[in-house]
Amino acid sequence: MATKKADGKLLAQNKKASHDYFIEDTYECGLVLTGTEIKSLRAGKANIGDSFSTIRNGEAFVHNMHISPFDQGNRSNPEDPTRTRKLLLKKVQIAKILGQAKQEGYTVVPLKVYIRNGYAKLLIGIGKGKKQYDKRESAAKKDAQRDIQRALREKQKIAR
Repeated sequence: MATKKADGKLLAQNKKASHDYFIEDTYECGLVLTGTEIKSLRAGKANIGDSFSTIRNGEAFVHNMHISPFDQGNRSNPEDPTRTRKLLLKKVQIAKILGQAKQEGYTVVPLKVYIRNGYAKLLIGIGKGKKQYDKRESAAKKDAQRDIQRALREKQKIAR
């Protein structure tokens, strides 16, 4: 139940997260949004590159998640596009996330924003920060895997 995969319409993705952190566990949570925010989100005007999550007083929040104001918005259009938004999680999940995030070097990182069954969802992950040599090692593994796949494709083309 702890790990969920995003299978809805992907709206925003934090590509830096997998580069900067070892993602160990993921949780799917709902977002508390206003009416015009969800319209803007469905239009794909969201950015979670610089966002982070915190847990205060038994509630989870996402900070610096940028959702542009809706063009045809009304007075319920929020003034601040990077306002703090509440995350909808069960108490058991919040307690588990808090316990994992309290360990040294661990943090809660937003990974993806997507629509599932008509609701906006945020996939958050518990990540351990990578050192510089870890980042270089990950890049080397990715390059080696890409080279292997390229060689296999070439070999299959020759065999035909």
